[in-house]
Amino acid sequence: MTATSRELVLQTLNFQSPARAPRQLWTLPIAAQTYPDELAAILRDFPADFEGVSGHRRQSAATRGDPHQIGEYVDEWGCTFINIQPGVIGEVKTPLVRDWSADAGKVHVPVEWLTIDRDAINRDCAKTDKFTQAGCCPRPFEQLQFIRTTEELYVDLMDRSAAFLEFLQRMHQFYTSLLAAWAQTDVDGLVFMDDWGSQRSLLISPAMWREVFKPMYRDYVQIAHAAGKKIFMHSDGYILDIYPDLVEIGVDAVNSQIFCMGIEALKPFAGRITFWGEIDRQHLLPDGTPAQIDQAVRQVHAALWAKGGCFAQCEFGAAAKPENVRQVFASWDTLSRKDGQC
Repeated sequence: MTATSRELVLQTLNFQSPARAPRQLWTLPIAAQTYPDELAAILRDFPADFEGVSGHRRQSAATRGDPHQIGEYVDEWGCTFINIQPGVIGEVKTPLVRDWSADAGKVHVPVEWLTIDRDAINRDCAKTDKFTQAGCCPRPFEQLQFIRTTEELYVDLMDRSAAFLEFLQRMHQFYTSLLAAWAQTDVDGLVFMDDWGSQRSLLISPAMWREVFKPMYRDYVQIAHAAGKKIFMHSDGYILDIYPDLVEIGVDAVNSQIFCMGIEALKPFAGRITFWGEIDRQHLLPDGTPAQIDQAVRQVHAALWAKGGCFAQCEFGAAAKPENVRQVFASWDTLSRKDGQC
């Protein structure tokens, strides 16, 4: 009997020799605008095994503008992004909080996100045989940057004033409440994210990361596992230093730039955590050839596949060539057919 998409994903996460690597394509709005026909064909020929589920919130936090259009966009927390290019999101140039003691009250913690409709979510989950992922994504480090700007946040992390720590705890309580609410639904997996890496190192010291942020992430993992859910993390950049920590706290799958860190450097983690993609979007997807994409997929499979533990995932971003995105999934499927099992 052929496994459903949900079963394939669970088999991969549990290292149980799925018949093929499950697929997921991340698409930026600019790719859909630039290559609508090519994108539609890829999604038709290589259907995804994951499905995001909306929260069907009863209340909506106030925003202003469009995050993917030129101009200003104000997010649910009150942060203002300036965008100069359609199809991607802009940057925060002016901090919402200039002084934690005086300005913390300016931040709107979007408690509206907690007003999810569990019955509606469960109906959506029941309608699909795909692996369902919650429509929420805590991101404390990034949201703090949006509130303060990156430079000011680095100062906060060194000083750790009482007012800053008070807000950090408030934010963490909100995010744990959000994940706990989603954990009581029928979704299969929860997700959180923070971009932690530069091109060659963490953005803060590993010691500071372990002291300030690792305990928060451990709480996220425990909430998911206590409810029988899998938990996924995304982080861009070079994060090799914290891979052992992610394994230790029980993250099931991590989406990271594995080519930035080097495939060989990640081999010790094969079979211990699932690699949620990805194929290099800095160089290969924009500038490579389909033959080079095929070689890259085979390299990932040879080094990191351990009776599972890898998803066929990549990002169709601003510079990616559609033929290269297509080749990612074609190559993973070829490996599946060749081996009988990946």
